[in-house]
Amino acid sequence: MPPLVVGGNSFILDNINQYDYFNTKLKQSPMVTYILQNPESSFEWIDISNPKIEDFTELKEKYKLNDASIKDCLETGHLPKIEEFENYHFLILRSIPNKFDEESDSLVEVTDRISLFYNENVVITVHRNQIDFLERLKTIERTHKRLQSSKTLVNALVSDTLKTFEDLVLGKMAMQLDEYEEIVFLHHRRKPFLKKLYYIKRQIDVTRSVLTLYKDIVDYFHMPEYKNIYTQDLRDLFSRTSTLYRNISENTSQLLNIYFNIESNHTNEIMRTLTIISVFFMPLTFIVGVYGMNFENMPELEWEYGYAGILIIMALLSVLIYYWFKRKRWL
Repeated sequence: MPPLVVGGNSFILDNINQYDYFNTKLKQSPMVTYILQNPESSFEWIDISNPKIEDFTELKEKYKLNDASIKDCLETGHLPKIEEFENYHFLILRSIPNKFDEESDSLVEVTDRISLFYNENVVITVHRNQIDFLERLKTIERTHKRLQSSKTLVNALVSDTLKTFEDLVLGKMAMQLDEYEEIVFLHHRRKPFLKKLYYIKRQIDVTRSVLTLYKDIVDYFHMPEYKNIYTQDLRDLFSRTSTLYRNISENTSQLLNIYFNIESNHTNEIMRTLTIISVFFMPLTFIVGVYGMNFENMPELEWEYGYAGILIIMALLSVLIYYWFKRKRWL
């Protein structure tokens, strides 16, 4: 059944006549959406988009939320972490959006943040941008295994955020690197490619730094008291994604090294060509310099065949130099 919208808030009802939500005394902000509520579910799920401090006024009192975690929730730029408080856990996750600028290279440009407050009775998700997998979770059947408890929901959210990293490396980044590798080896004009490769390397570095901090979160959910088939799947997903990012990071570094080696070889070829040309002209320039001094007692200056003789000598020297280069296999 689609959500019932009242004053900008959604209530998911299996049977509208069974529960009278119009009589509830909850004062809801237009940015606060109640996805699940008792008694239809074993826990409450509250979603807050574009959060403001006013949105937490009642929630702070009702669920004993700490001011420090609320402050962290409202700030941008935090990396993934998990904290335990007396009444709840506070979790910061980051995911990869479906689309972002090709020249993005900062944390807030490459990733979206989701903050979670949760315990056995409630899950509060907080985010600024629209998160696709979060929107899909809101619309699944209330009996789905992902919504059986607050822990399964949080585990699903952590798993979905990790999958966005995997999708990025298997999709967009892999295709871009294949394209750039072709440019390195097959195209003559490679300069514009270097800027693109720089940005994709920055994106990989940013996502790897975020992914590294997921280890503490995944390890927390894999503790004996939480351990089950879903947490094992989460751990496997993290290991697989970490391996993929390590491999693609190495491939990017190798591609950069190959590019610089090719450019260096190209420069060496140019210098080699110029050196060969200079070797041809050095003895010829020496001869011309000697006979250009015009001293009075230089007998060759008055020789009838002097000009032709010098040209013949210069031609023979050029042939000898060419033969020497060929023998050395420098040409």
